[in-house]
Amino acid sequence: MKRKVYQIDAFTKLRFTGNPAGVVTNADGMSDHQMQGLARELNNSETAFIFSASASDHDFHIRYFTPTTEVPVCGHATVASGYALSLENRLSSISTRIRTGAGILSISLYQSDDHPKVEMVQGQVVLEPPFADEIKQRIIGALGLESNDVDVRCPIGVASTGHSKIMIGIHSKSRLNALEPNLDALKVISREVQCDGYYVFTFDSTEDDVLICGRMFAPAIGINEDPVTGNANGPLGAYLVANKLVAYSESEFRFTAMQGETMGRKGYVDVKVAIDGEGAPTQVSIFGHAVKVFDTDIEI
Repeated sequence: MKRKVYQIDAFTKLRFTGNPAGVVTNADGMSDHQMQGLARELNNSETAFIFSASASDHDFHIRYFTPTTEVPVCGHATVASGYALSLENRLSSISTRIRTGAGILSISLYQSDDHPKVEMVQGQVVLEPPFADEIKQRIIGALGLESNDVDVRCPIGVASTGHSKIMIGIHSKSRLNALEPNLDALKVISREVQCDGYYVFTFDSTEDDVLICGRMFAPAIGINEDPVTGNANGPLGAYLVANKLVAYSESEFRFTAMQGETMGRKGYVDVKVAIDGEGAPTQVSIFGHAVKVFDTDIEI
């Protein structure tokens, strides 16, 4: 059977920037082995496989594979999937429910600035307690940081909206861009703490409309560095609100994050956090532009 494969750059309007994702829009009948093999061949940080719905509570089922393993959900590949579905069906806007490893989520596509933009409502917000000092120091060292690089306002711990990341706030963008982490050491720590991704971020932005600059490393799942990460910047929004690191209105906090600069793949993620009456983050949505690089048919 022929499969339709899209290569789509997410969180950008420009080809060859942002985060590339593979999307297979007709994955029904594909085996795990076939999906993993195609994801490895495309060698994007994630490839999304779209299946028909299996129940009435969703419209599509999406599975996500890195080059080495399946993951529950992926922000940029979901943005890319929403855009691919709009291309497949020749629609200028869509609103649909997807079943993922993080639950039933919703995605919408609409035109923004004469270019398609996708919204993804992410999964349950989970913020874990900060790590003990011994683990914290090992993470700092494995990332190639010194203790005085770390922003003490930012507790080092896990945040999740479906696929967890460890949050590490630092002072300087120049220090961020110079990081050369010990990937093997990060893999060992990931196994111990059961979290695959490390999101290093700073408020030291040089762009007026950008609050956060970041880099994300996940060597334990075959992603040494991810260009632009929806499942890092989304939970980061909840983390910033919960730790009172930002000012916000009574019920909402919005910001833009930039990522991918050191990889030559700069992209931008818009984040919206809903906040309850007690100041706790309750739901996160991410927004991103997308652009098609190519599509092709492949026989598997």
